[in-house]
Amino acid sequence: MPRPTLPLNGACRCGRVQIRISAPPLLTMACHCTGCQRMSGSAYSLSAAIPSQGFAVTVGAPVVAGASPEAGHHFCPDCMTWMFTRPAGMDFFVNVRPTMLEDASWSSPFIETYTSEKLAWATTPAAHSYEKFPPMEDYEGLVAAYAASVA
Repeated sequence: MPRPTLPLNGACRCGRVQIRISAPPLLTMACHCTGCQRMSGSAYSLSAAIPSQGFAVTVGAPVVAGASPEAGHHFCPDCMTWMFTRPAGMDFFVNVRPTMLEDASWSSPFIETYTSEKLAWATTPAAHSYEKFPPMEDYEGLVAAYAASVA
């Protein structure tokens, strides 16, 4: 997998909320859960787990919305683009939608989650698949394997 050239800038569809990534991702993912399918309007959502200190909102003020406010899904208040997620209790990373970035060519899911809910035809190039989320004890090894896989 290619390594992104940092920093990366991005924006929602209307451009009123802008973000900047200044640290490489810890992990990239595709989530097949029905919630992500509905929120993204697609077969799955894509995420890049960015260390919190390497993520910033540079313009605008996103709002927390969605069916589960505690999930921390952040949207542009104007165009309602789902931009990133700050999961409650996990302050060390932000799950950014890579397609919000000016260059998403480096992004490919390393893991896929909620394959138990995936559409039968949906496939990804993910190296690791999980019926739900990986067990917490797997993440350290997944982050190390992802780091080793990027050029």
